[in-house]
Amino acid sequence: MILIVKSSSAFYIGIAIVVSSVLAGCGQPGPLYLPKPPAAKGAPAKGPVEPAPVPPPPVIVPAT
Repeated sequence: MILIVKSSSAFYIGIAIVVSSVLAGCGQPGPLYLPKPPAAKGAPAKGPVEPAPVPPPPVIVPAT
């Protein structure tokens, strides 16, 4: 048994709404661009890294 369905304008409007919502909801808004390549790694530091000097403790002055 073959069913013949008459197409109506509501069907086309529904398809247009579904297609437009799918196209509007995908991806990043705005123009497309290629991401920048990762930066090249720099040369390793030579020798050990020295820590920063420790400041002297504060001087406490007694109240008079």
